[in-house]
Amino acid sequence: MGEFFDAALGFPTALFSFSLLVVAGYWTLVLLGGLGVDLLGAGTDADTGAGAGAGDAGGADGDGDGLVAERLAMLGLGGVPATVVLSLLIAIAWFVSLAASALTGGVALRLLGMSGALVAAWAGTRLAVLPLRRVFQNQVAASLRDFVGLPCVIRTGRVGPDFGQAEVTAPDGSSAIVQVRQPAADVPVAGAGLTAGLPAGLTAGSTALIFDFDPDGQFFWVMPHETASDLAEDRRRTG
Repeated sequence: MGEFFDAALGFPTALFSFSLLVVAGYWTLVLLGGLGVDLLGAGTDADTGAGAGAGDAGGADGDGDGLVAERLAMLGLGGVPATVVLSLLIAIAWFVSLAASALTGGVALRLLGMSGALVAAWAGTRLAVLPLRRVFQNQVAASLRDFVGLPCVIRTGRVGPDFGQAEVTAPDGSSAIVQVRQPAADVPVAGAGLTAGLPAGLTAGSTALIFDFDPDGQFFWVMPHETASDLAEDRRRTG
């Protein structure tokens, strides 16, 4: 037992041991209901922006949380909550470093073992993330569908069948920047809308209505809010 503690508290395993204690404490609080799994950002939907750090649009904490998930995604570890990824990284690095410390001696060999632990942690976590990613993406797709039927404010200069972003506010007051698209048939030809007295199209600051979600492309289909209001009025009249 003494050898175990010597290895766990010695260099370089000690660098990961204290982090592992933090991870253990965090997951204990999660099990007790004191914290959420996605404390550092979900990291699940980089395309829509409605996952990692997409809570309150203006919050500095949300930006920092999203930054953690974004950096992990750059390492190929995105698609699951950042806390899950970091926990796996730390646990695997600790185990490999502990084994290397027990089997080797000398600072040079232990430094090499620490490098191997970091590489093994990345590789092991990436393998673990692949099946988990499908699970969390399905959960995100389900939550994103809650935005269908809500109005949104366009944040890009235009919206077309291949481009567009908008800000949508959920019933709980949180907001997110999401990818939006407008069907090609609904996009007015330049100048034609003005000539006919119709809206010139969706531009920055205009209000649109989210009417569908594309799970494959991870974006929302939108239409001008005025058009949606007109359609609803027509239905009431004909009904």
